[in-house]
Amino acid sequence: MIWAGLAIMVVSETATLLRIEPFWSWNTPIAWTGFILFADGIVYRARGDSWIRSAPREFAALALVSIPLWLVFEGFNLVIDNWNYTGLPENFLLRQFGYAWSFGTIWPAIFEGAELIAVLRLSRSYLPDRPDLRKPSDLPGPPGVPGPPAFVSIAIGTAMLVSPFVVSPADARYLAAPVWLGFIFLLDPINARLGAESLWVDARARRYQRIGNLALSGLLCGVLWEFWNYWAAAKWHYTVPIMERWKIFEMPLPGYFGFPPFALECFAMYVFVRRLVTRGGRAIAR
Repeated sequence: MIWAGLAIMVVSETATLLRIEPFWSWNTPIAWTGFILFADGIVYRARGDSWIRSAPREFAALALVSIPLWLVFEGFNLVIDNWNYTGLPENFLLRQFGYAWSFGTIWPAIFEGAELIAVLRLSRSYLPDRPDLRKPSDLPGPPGVPGPPAFVSIAIGTAMLVSPFVVSPADARYLAAPVWLGFIFLLDPINARLGAESLWVDARARRYQRIGNLALSGLLCGVLWEFWNYWAAAKWHYTVPIMERWKIFEMPLPGYFGFPPFALECFAMYVFVRRLVTRGGRAIAR
């Protein structure tokens, strides 16, 4: 799986640079599929446990739920108008398939990347998927967040996510940062109250490995997103009104600071959705 994933990435990017179809138009989903296989293979070899090999049903669910979760941000983009797409297939069904494939790789890439980072950092905080193998000190701890801090965090998150809708369209374009932070403040304390995995609980227990793994994965995935997007025929362009001329690939330089918190948002959003459906699940980014 490692070599297959690496080959997919190399072939797709090389063919994209040479403008060879279908890679030139489909580089983003193809390359991300390769990355997911590559990262999963390395994690499995290092740990004997990985998303695809050990939890295939949840991995499939993760890929499926990644689509509507990203559509939440596409909805926000209708207001903040920070990116747009060009070079998409003219055929409607083919275009929708491309959206679904691309959006379905986002959450898997972030989580696979976080576990890859954990392996590269030689993290010792990984929790096996079997609850009976977890040590008491590794468990999230008793559910619940002190009332006032939780309410304050939820209020801050709500205000952040509402802010683009209560200002003028011209001002809303400057409010990408609240969108990339709001779901952390809104959902993470709720996850803690529900007894699910939580960044708040991790920080309270002085366990920062997961936060670090996710943040570094966000940065890694952000660079790869922009790298694979830059030469592709079907791609996105940014219209962020901040340092527009200072770009690395298509992304203005300040935008890269948004990728680490986006990874934390991916965690908070997925944990929340999963907790609504089930009490179990694979430990994430540990």
